[in-house]
Amino acid sequence: MYPRNFSHIGISVPNIEEAVKFYREVMNWYVIMAPTLVKEEKETAIGMMCIDVFGENWGEFKIAHLSTGDGIGIELFEFPQNDKPRNEFNPYPTGVFHFSVKDPNIEELTAKIVAAGGKQRMPIREYYPGEKPYKMVYCEDPFGNIIEIYTHSYELHYGAGAYQHEL
Repeated sequence: MYPRNFSHIGISVPNIEEAVKFYREVMNWYVIMAPTLVKEEKETAIGMMCIDVFGENWGEFKIAHLSTGDGIGIELFEFPQNDKPRNEFNPYPTGVFHFSVKDPNIEELTAKIVAAGGKQRMPIREYYPGEKPYKMVYCEDPFGNIIEIYTHSYELHYGAGAYQHEL
């Protein structure tokens, strides 16, 4: 028995070139594969794999791959049939509603997100005011994806029982 490591996350965006620019410039993530067109076809392994994943009649889409400083992959997708974000925060549907990054300079990263067209969704908050310097904030990228920022590791934020209540 062992815990699995996180490999990557796939994020749909309305404009892949703008998203690559945002994540490269604001998050400083590495571009490991520039935006590329993938077409629905059965002659290549990638074409067949995408048919397995998306089914038939999707036509084509753009994809790009980035990497965080600790090697976590960021897979960006731009589908021609994307539903555009409605600029309405709704965490209640089942599924992933945010991803999180760690940056000790939470104020600077938040300001960079806002300056690049994103949003700060709440004030920066301390988990243990006056005790520990652990802070967090929710932001939104310019494409409607929710980004949570922590100043310290996940284990430090939650290991001390930030809000433990028995079920």
